[in-house]
Amino acid sequence: MEFSKRTNGLTSAIFAQLEQRKQEQLAKCRPIINFSIGTPDLPPADHIMNVLQEEVAKPGNYIYAIRDLPELTEAVINWYQRRFQVDLQPEEIIAMNGSQDGLSHIALAIADPGDLVFTPDPCYPIFSVGPQLAEAIIYPIPLLKENHYLMDLERIPAAIAQKAKLLIVSYPNNPVTAMAPYEFYEKLVWFAKKYDIIVVHDNAYCELVYDGQKCGSFLALPGAKEVGIEFNSLSKTYNMPGCRISFAMGNRRIIERFRNLKSHLDYGIFVPIQKAAIAALNGPQECVNRTVRAYASRRNLLIDGLAEIGWPIDKPPATMFVWAAIPPKYTSSVEFTFDLLEQAGVIVVPGSSFGERGEGFVRLALVQPEVEIRKAIRAIKDCGILT
Repeated sequence: MEFSKRTNGLTSAIFAQLEQRKQEQLAKCRPIINFSIGTPDLPPADHIMNVLQEEVAKPGNYIYAIRDLPELTEAVINWYQRRFQVDLQPEEIIAMNGSQDGLSHIALAIADPGDLVFTPDPCYPIFSVGPQLAEAIIYPIPLLKENHYLMDLERIPAAIAQKAKLLIVSYPNNPVTAMAPYEFYEKLVWFAKKYDIIVVHDNAYCELVYDGQKCGSFLALPGAKEVGIEFNSLSKTYNMPGCRISFAMGNRRIIERFRNLKSHLDYGIFVPIQKAAIAALNGPQECVNRTVRAYASRRNLLIDGLAEIGWPIDKPPATMFVWAAIPPKYTSSVEFTFDLLEQAGVIVVPGSSFGERGEGFVRLALVQPEVEIRKAIRAIKDCGILT
């Protein structure tokens, strides 16, 4: 039996291995504390769930939603204006079945086989998988600690930049948690214009920012709409990951081409979910503040607790993740990940699964309540893996 060559490079080996080892530990009745997957454990606000419950009960909502509800598009326009002072038009917006859906398909609308696509390294895996499915050539741009995990666009050779069709970027960043200053986005717009490159900016974590900081939007930059689009999602901001709803916004020609592609791939988003999204965007935003406070408290507890037992980690300024350098006695993030699971019952994700430049780190998701975080710190200390 033969399969498509374009899927040969797709692998979930590390996650399959983690799952197997987790099941082995559970079979021994060992407790497991899982920091691996960034799935919010916090619930959506009541006003969001109430609307979803009401709309699910209406038989007329079980139709194909071929076009986004006008009220949903208007809610996105108003939210972006309030939050970022960005003016959007209806034809500049499309709803998606989650950003994973958009990121897996956007390269098909932009790149041809053999085209060059810039992606960060390390990166959220779909950033490179999407272009790979489009049979594009991936050119990874290192995100280095000494450069504050920013793409160093000036170090890209002009001969390479001239061949590029698409650049995928994301701040606040998963997995490295870094934020980008305004000056970076100015350089990004300049770079994209100079080399005629389309920019896709994923802004999924724009609200999960700590210590009084504020995150902006790529689209707020002068000229940004001329060169690209931005993705934004309700999954993390409103704790709605299972609803699968997000948005692409920006350059109308890109959105038009993407809309045409998606019309061949799906029939839109379930109407009750669109209604719940409207409630989230238009409703009271204290639920977002509560989520941010919860993650900030978990972050502080985890970082401070691990420092006390001999594992110092940089405090993340944003996202729901912690990007941690592995202990000095280890040279492999996979080896440390497996040892941590088997010795402490704590699951993290090895940095190498996010790209070559992720080696030497692990990612922890802040998706456990504080009582479980305390247990994890104690288990790591007691197992002696840090000594």
